[in-house]
Amino acid sequence: MAQHHAAPGEIVKLRPQGAALRQTQNLTLVRAHDLQVMRLVLLAGKSLPAHSVPGALTVHCLEGAIEMDALRGIEDASLLVTLLHHRDA
Repeated sequence: MAQHHAAPGEIVKLRPQGAALRQTQNLTLVRAHDLQVMRLVLLAGKSLPAHSVPGALTVHCLEGAIEMDALRGIEDASLLVTLLHHRDA
């Protein structure tokens, strides 16, 4: 399933989802030439496959708990992920 992309001007609530977290979808908030901002939901016991991106990355855990070494959910969690892509000229 493709990840939902927020429309320009769409109001997106990033506050903790609480009991609704398991039904919350991943969401791309901004996707530009060199910037991508996403809300990711990572459920307890689930992990993202190992991969790399060229550039800087920040991960803000909005709720729950994760293990950063393997990007694995320790508790159901929502994350705000910002990628600043470095592209060759």
